[in-house]
Amino acid sequence: MNVKGLVFSTISCFFILASCATKTVPPKTITKVIRDTVIINSKTDQPEMTRAAKLDKYKVTTDYYPSISQDERVRFLVLHYTAINTELSLKVLTQKDVSAHYLVNDYDDKTINLLVDETKRAWHAGVSNWKGLDNLNFSSIGIEIVNLGNKGTDAYPNYTPYPDYQIKKVGELAQDIIKRYNISPFNVVGHADIAPGRKPDPGPLFPWKKLYTDYGVGAWYDETDKYIFMPQYPWDTTSPVFITQVQTDLKKYGYNVPVNGIIDTQTKNAIIAFQMHFRPEKYDGVVDAETWAILKALNKKYNP
Repeated sequence: MNVKGLVFSTISCFFILASCATKTVPPKTITKVIRDTVIINSKTDQPEMTRAAKLDKYKVTTDYYPSISQDERVRFLVLHYTAINTELSLKVLTQKDVSAHYLVNDYDDKTINLLVDETKRAWHAGVSNWKGLDNLNFSSIGIEIVNLGNKGTDAYPNYTPYPDYQIKKVGELAQDIIKRYNISPFNVVGHADIAPGRKPDPGPLFPWKKLYTDYGVGAWYDETDKYIFMPQYPWDTTSPVFITQVQTDLKKYGYNVPVNGIIDTQTKNAIIAFQMHFRPEKYDGVVDAETWAILKALNKKYNP
């Protein structure tokens, strides 16, 4: 072994490295203004995160924060199905054009995907109306549920059932959301409710009653009231008076329908959406005695 040569090589490398060290490029400084700030709520003395201006020349104080004259942006919870599998759902919902705040996969696991901050507007509702308010993207949280939807046709539908483990995820998530935002039961809706005829999801197999009974989420009618109303059903269902009353009741509950005494396409689509939600065994757009009684029972309970 040539020890002398080894020592010389080592010393040479040392000086080469030292000379390189003197030529290091200074790190680039990036200044980022963080506008989410933890402050103490003067009313509750509790810390909370707020988004507010941060100015160089002025102090923005929170001595009188928060004013009582305010409410939440979120008033509605909208449930959807994706009509595609989990992998494709994640791909589609994280690209442009469409999104949702949450995605509930169809795996039997403990995972729910957050895709959009609840304070942000997700693009899930599209052209929509509920309780006289248009474009629910501005005022709702959207939950997409992985479900293949209707694998048949409109004439011969073949909707995909929801597994219990998936509904448990939806129930727990929805329960948390409505509690934090104090969302009214009748403002927990499906995409079909806010866009009748344009969208069918979450479909007639979605267990709205289970969501109500097991998690206290959404609206449901009282059976007693339904059976009280059924004998009052007016059998002259073609009269403009009857149709006008049905349209008035649908509108009162939240559906966007005209009140013109005519079963037009818009009205029939709303009836189908209503039946999918509250009487999914038969959703033909015909206001039979049971459909009529359920609508009456719901308005008695939630819109007296």
